[in-house]
Amino acid sequence: MTQVHDHGGGVRSLKVPIPGNPLGHTLVHVVDTDAGPVLIDTGWDDPASWDTLAAGLAACGTSAAEVHGVVVTHHHPDHHGLSGRVREASGAWIAMHAADAAVVRRTHEARPEHWFSYMADKLTAAGAPEAHIAPLRTARGRLPGLSPALPDREIVPGELLDLPGRRLRAIWTPGHTPGHVCLHLEEEHPARLPGHGRLFSGDHVLPGITPHIGLYEDPDDTTVTDPLGDYLASLERVARLGPAEVLPAHQHAFTDAPARVAELLTHHEARLTGLLVLLTEPLTPWQLAERMDWNRPWAHIPYGSRNIAVSEAEAHLRRLVKLGRAEAVPGSDPVTYVAV
Repeated sequence: MTQVHDHGGGVRSLKVPIPGNPLGHTLVHVVDTDAGPVLIDTGWDDPASWDTLAAGLAACGTSAAEVHGVVVTHHHPDHHGLSGRVREASGAWIAMHAADAAVVRRTHEARPEHWFSYMADKLTAAGAPEAHIAPLRTARGRLPGLSPALPDREIVPGELLDLPGRRLRAIWTPGHTPGHVCLHLEEEHPARLPGHGRLFSGDHVLPGITPHIGLYEDPDDTTVTDPLGDYLASLERVARLGPAEVLPAHQHAFTDAPARVAELLTHHEARLTGLLVLLTEPLTPWQLAERMDWNRPWAHIPYGSRNIAVSEAEAHLRRLVKLGRAEAVPGSDPVTYVAV
């Protein structure tokens, strides 16, 4: 049975499944406008996910054919995956921040072999063992999210989106991706909860888990970025908004955004401090990831999740280096890092 939750004030959420993922589902939000329903994210590109989305829209008294527009919080396939299919059904526009739209464009232009080679090179540089890298050297086929829909509208930070009859303002919150946005519904909360409107937070602020913050994965962009620094600054931006309620893309709606932001800031500061203890000896990013605390022992972390863990270790290393609290060891190959 399709699960639809009515949040009041012309906002509903649908649980669209993510196949084979422990997160379980993406919360696709349906916002009523004078021009028809607008979706915030769409879910994973999978037949069962599409059927769930279609059934959910029907339960809301509408259909994919009636969707006016799609607002994508960020380019990841569990958020942007079904956007193209919704547009095919309805002619809806698709809006995304320029930074993530650039990733989508480059993804379209790159062959899958290019991505596999890029991932192998990155893991080699991070000190991964050859046994882990070898499968990437012979990998073939399509990776999830490598054929996403090209957006046709740009989300401009600070500006209201074109949603007739609603006030939805874009808040740029990079960190999880370079172009992640939250959407601030600047309307009184339907239950008159204290605070300033409601915030669709995507993956930026979740009630019970910490979003993945790794390096921005894009083989054709050589910019040296600081995703964790971006994320921490973006968190404080959200706390200052003081929304009455947060409607995230996973788990469930919650209140007291400033308290949750404080928890996330504390978590990352503790994480950085713990890494400095590990870096009393020189370690590669792979070795650091092996020693970090995860939700299970390293030996039990599956192949793909290890790649994500190493990327997260690298993002934290890059932040420590930028803060002057760690540095690369000259002449090390693969490069090792040590606390300063």
